[in-house]
Amino acid sequence: MKDLKTVPYFAPVETISKILCAKTQTSDPLFFRISASYYLAKIASMMRCNIKTLDRGLIPVSMYALNLASSGHGKGHSTNILEEQVIDQFQRRFLNHSYIQQAEKNVAALATVRATVNKSSYQTELDKAKVEFDRTGPLLFSFDSGTSPAVKQLRHKLLMSGAGSMNLEVDEIGSHLIGQQDILDTYLELYDIGKLKPKLIKNTKESIRDETIDGRTPTNMLLYGTPAKLLNNGKTEEEFYSMLETGYARRCVFGYSKGNVFNEGLSAQDIYDMLTDTGNDLLIQGISKHMGTLADTSFFDLELDMSKDVTIELIEYKRECEAIASKYPEHEEVRKTELEHRYFKSLKLAGAYAFYDASPDITSDHLWSAIKLIEDSGHAFDQILTRDKAYVKLAKYIASVPYEVTHADLTEELPFYGVADNQRKAMLELAVAWGYKNNVVIKKTYADNIEFLSGDSLKETDMDKLIISSSNDIAVGYGAASIKWADMVKLTQTNGYHFINHHLINDHRKEEHCQKGFNLAIIDVDGGISIDTAKWLIKDHTYFLYTTKRHTAQNNRFRIIFPMTHTVNLTAEDYVLFMKNFFDSLPFEVDRATAQRARKWLAHDGHYEYHDGKLVNALLFIPKTSKSEIREKQVASMVNLDATERWFAMNTKEGDRNNKLYRYAMMLVDTGHNIQYVENAVLVFNSKLPDRLENGELHSTVLNSVSKAIIARDAK
Repeated sequence: MKDLKTVPYFAPVETISKILCAKTQTSDPLFFRISASYYLAKIASMMRCNIKTLDRGLIPVSMYALNLASSGHGKGHSTNILEEQVIDQFQRRFLNHSYIQQAEKNVAALATVRATVNKSSYQTELDKAKVEFDRTGPLLFSFDSGTSPAVKQLRHKLLMSGAGSMNLEVDEIGSHLIGQQDILDTYLELYDIGKLKPKLIKNTKESIRDETIDGRTPTNMLLYGTPAKLLNNGKTEEEFYSMLETGYARRCVFGYSKGNVFNEGLSAQDIYDMLTDTGNDLLIQGISKHMGTLADTSFFDLELDMSKDVTIELIEYKRECEAIASKYPEHEEVRKTELEHRYFKSLKLAGAYAFYDASPDITSDHLWSAIKLIEDSGHAFDQILTRDKAYVKLAKYIASVPYEVTHADLTEELPFYGVADNQRKAMLELAVAWGYKNNVVIKKTYADNIEFLSGDSLKETDMDKLIISSSNDIAVGYGAASIKWADMVKLTQTNGYHFINHHLINDHRKEEHCQKGFNLAIIDVDGGISIDTAKWLIKDHTYFLYTTKRHTAQNNRFRIIFPMTHTVNLTAEDYVLFMKNFFDSLPFEVDRATAQRARKWLAHDGHYEYHDGKLVNALLFIPKTSKSEIREKQVASMVNLDATERWFAMNTKEGDRNNKLYRYAMMLVDTGHNIQYVENAVLVFNSKLPDRLENGELHSTVLNSVSKAIIARDAK
């Protein structure tokens, strides 16, 4: 397939789109490209333009479009410009002259055929045909709603006249979709070639069944509006997805503009000049005048040729789309169907472009300009299918507001938020789960039996931007810095310097001056465990360890700095709870008096070392979250265990007693303890477990293996 970056959009469509962008002060042209292309297809189908293909016969030019854009995008304004300034001359000439002439000509020809078939006089059949034609009502250039019987009645008029098309154009489709189901069901059948099976109705004096006319009537559809109204996570969205599954995915050209980007940096004078640019007005007038010429009766029933070379290009595009679609899993049926039928939408759109150019042929340029827009449509369709689910919107909303919200607030602000307790609970659980995987933390607090929710969107930690403030004074001069992990050695080994893991207001180390945001967890280990044992227990993590000035060979005193997965923004109160949760997760006891944001640490030129592993998962320790609540309950159930025993209990699969005890024992072996010490420690640990092993089994399994390991260790 061609590199579409080198393929231009159809020039008249691009001209219209740029003008509409200027008129609406919008920089995203997709909505306007699709709208402009729809109106080109509409005028071609009104003139009954067909494509003469080499493999499928005649295909009528037509277009179905679902065009979504956010509020303020200029949907209504641009549509008014297209109708009142772009296709206005075509519409007037078509309705006031061309259609009338074509209808008179076609009704007369129909009367001639019927006179021959019925062996009656021409005048009798002509008079009857005129009554029948008038009974179907006036021609509607477009309509915004209808019923299936009304569509069939209008279609009968179009068949009698041999001109015109049916054009359903619905604004704010999200508000009106459910009410359009009847007509949309009928439109499914009309898309390909404009044919419809007649409905059998009883013929009476009061309701005379018209004689069936075999023929084709091109059908166009433009549904537009805001995504929020259509994709509302409710009944409307369900109906929309049902509509896609029943066939509209393959029939529609899709637009999806989620944001409106204004021309920032322009002055009021600049904007005024753009809005009143007479050059744009002249371009619009020129396009409108050209469209007026296309309403001439000489353009009725054009059959656009398509050469062998262009047909092969279309087939190649079709095959490439099918090859991509074949790789989609079965549950992506709607996406596969849309992709497999892009070639047909491209064919119809290329016909509209060729008709505008008054070209007898669909050229390669027409085809590739159409393919370029249909590929944009495919990207928009993917965005529609991957739009945020209700629970994702809920999580993002909670994280975006700078205050706590209640369920009443959510019900008022979010239309999709359920009223029933079970609906809200289920949606909130999904929001929490989604947030956990997408760096959004949702916290719960309670006051007077009312649940309050708050959230935060977390940034992943950049190891070159670690949050630190340092000074050579105890209280002042703490300059904020973002240091690299590799520079941690410089920070910690410069004697006389102090540092904290937050930035400060006015560089003054006070709790109330601490700014939210930290990505380093720092602990002090003041005896009770050796450096070697601590290193063995935290060997899976990334850390920087250095000895403090009171460190001795007999009484190891050291500090460990852990980089975290995310930068976390916490109040003073929540920081204390965060650090408590983190302390509880560690496999050894630490100084718990260091759990304040303004806590300082002293640099010391001693032993230090880096270790590479995984970052500490900050999401596990943020207080008032579901993950934190689970961990707190686990810790509370293990109050009889010391820190090391608790760590092994929590980090071993439940019920895997032998492995839990074996890992604990081997840690003691690897850190140099003798057989007696290990055996006593394992027996004590086992006695504290609710699912403890019998001592006989413990000796024959875990301790037997440990004994062999110690013998092998000591033999080296």
